[in-house]
Amino acid sequence: MNKFGAAERIRKLKSLINDYRYHYHVLDQSTMSEAAADSLKHELSALETKFPELITADSPTQRVAGEPLAKFTQVTHSSRMLSLNDVFNTVEVVAWVDRLRKLRPAAAASLEYFADIKMDGLACALTYQDGRLVSAVTRGNGFVGEDVTLNVRTIENVPLQLRSKPEYEQFCHGRTEIRGEIIMLKADFTALNIVRAAEAKPLFANPRNLAAGTIRQLDPALAAGRPLRFRAYDLLRDNPTDVPTNVYAYAALRSLGINSNAEAKVFTVIDDVLAFASYWDEARHALSFNTDGLVIKLNDRKLYADYGVVGKAPRAAVAYKYAAEEATTIVKDIILSIGRTGTANPVAVFEPVVVAGSTIQHATLHNADEVARKDIRIGDTVIIYKAGDIIPQVLRVLPELRPNNTRAFDMEAELKRQYPELDFERPSGEAAYRMKNVSGPLLLKRALEHFASKAALDIDTLGEKNVGALVDAGLVTDLAGIYALTEAQILEVDRFAQLSAQKLVTGIQITKNPPLSRFIYGLGIRHAGAQTALDLADAFGSLTALGRASLDELQAIDGVGKVVAESIVAWFSDADNLAVLEKFSRLGIQPHHERHEDGPLHGQKFVITGSLETMSREAAADKVRSLGGVFQSTLSKDTTLLVVGANVGAAKLAKASKYGTKQITENELLAFLNANHG
Repeated sequence: MNKFGAAERIRKLKSLINDYRYHYHVLDQSTMSEAAADSLKHELSALETKFPELITADSPTQRVAGEPLAKFTQVTHSSRMLSLNDVFNTVEVVAWVDRLRKLRPAAAASLEYFADIKMDGLACALTYQDGRLVSAVTRGNGFVGEDVTLNVRTIENVPLQLRSKPEYEQFCHGRTEIRGEIIMLKADFTALNIVRAAEAKPLFANPRNLAAGTIRQLDPALAAGRPLRFRAYDLLRDNPTDVPTNVYAYAALRSLGINSNAEAKVFTVIDDVLAFASYWDEARHALSFNTDGLVIKLNDRKLYADYGVVGKAPRAAVAYKYAAEEATTIVKDIILSIGRTGTANPVAVFEPVVVAGSTIQHATLHNADEVARKDIRIGDTVIIYKAGDIIPQVLRVLPELRPNNTRAFDMEAELKRQYPELDFERPSGEAAYRMKNVSGPLLLKRALEHFASKAALDIDTLGEKNVGALVDAGLVTDLAGIYALTEAQILEVDRFAQLSAQKLVTGIQITKNPPLSRFIYGLGIRHAGAQTALDLADAFGSLTALGRASLDELQAIDGVGKVVAESIVAWFSDADNLAVLEKFSRLGIQPHHERHEDGPLHGQKFVITGSLETMSREAAADKVRSLGGVFQSTLSKDTTLLVVGANVGAAKLAKASKYGTKQITENELLAFLNANHG
């Protein structure tokens, strides 16, 4: 993206994020999930890092969220209530530590890290004078917040008088400020919604918004009637030396009668911090409150202060965010996949984004009606999520970020463009477009015949008639189904006797460990011929890696253009295809790959024209590929050798002469192959 494009994208991101923050922090309303908003903020931060000259003082990356509500008395904080910069993976955590070490090399050897679970609530500062609660103020814009003292006094676990203990006696004298989050526990939130459902009232959206909305009502009785809690994360004194470390602060808080997270720990090695983060990534779901990450900061309070503040955030602390269950990304393309029943399925191709711990690059859009309903266009920014933590889906489009030149998706036009050789129809009352005059069983028969062909799995017992009999009998419903066949099942079909049934099962079972390239070719991925399948096998080495490949990674392979790459992505986006691959694995099918790119024929490209007498075209192609050569289906300028068999047309030979391609006979090919065979 150039500077002009970045400036326009930044402008739109700032506008959308500011709108979200206003609704979330001021009106206590959610216009999108916090995970989606974090994804947008991360993109904005990345663009501003790449183009620092585009950073402005009013950017959401440069300020704390929210503004104080006019209905409350506004109070200036004793010191600014800061936000934290987000990090999203271990690499970014390590980079943060490296920056700290470079800034203060002398302190680098003895850094201690304090890690606590980040709470999802309303930030609030409690002030105690001589141990007595005198005020409670929300974060507001970081400088000025709202006085919500009357409401906070109704929270049962907020002490109106601090407990006095000899070892922490100083905190009960003079001014003590305690900062933390007002939260609602998940069980309490669920119980409230159960009651509201029984009363036919609208359900509350989430615990954070309910807690914030409750505190920011003018009626303390309303706050008193809801089970809110306060969890502290900071302890401030006019004399900073009163609180030497964060570990000390938490111990003091608990002694004073203030609740704080018992899970917080101190570490001397950053790898231990990362292990702590990894543990809570799974264990957090069992916590009583909602969280989306950790707060990691230096334990030494003086050193923490010495590092200072940049923009809205302290240098010596970060918020480590767990893999979002929602994220935003850009739709790069919409391609069409033909399912096993002949249905055309639109698939969105994304800029890669991590959702719930895995990288998402594409997702099904189901059908034309769904695309139209959500108005998904190429170039759109969309919120995506994982349905059941497995299948990626598009939640909705963010039209505020839509480029000016986008057009609505035209399913019929795309079918004609992407599949010009096929005819489609949309049956009355159905949402899907299907291939004309082609049934699911017919498609399966064709697919099985291809899978068993010599160039693919080479199952000579599975010819056209046997395939037809098995499919018509309902014994095989997908490609993987042949590996589950038993002799007893096959004997129920009129066509088979004991010997033929046994021979068929044996012929199928001996192909359970096929060459990867043959298996890829056998899957019948559109535009992926035998040579392309070999190139894909060499490039990725496994089906898993191939299935995760992006359009850019696929197009980087010699001979794989945009059309082929899109076809591969579409195939691996289809739920039916993925189910078949899982079934192959469950039945013990394990494709293997042996690389041949370093063979003696590496870099040489062969074409055969006419008929051969001593071997089939497939056998010759296999021999060439096994020695590292490339077998081409058509003659081109980069062809090395043209093998001339019988009954060759003059036009093909003239084309070879024009390109300067060397021509050899079948016998010369055999001698050439034998000479190069190890």
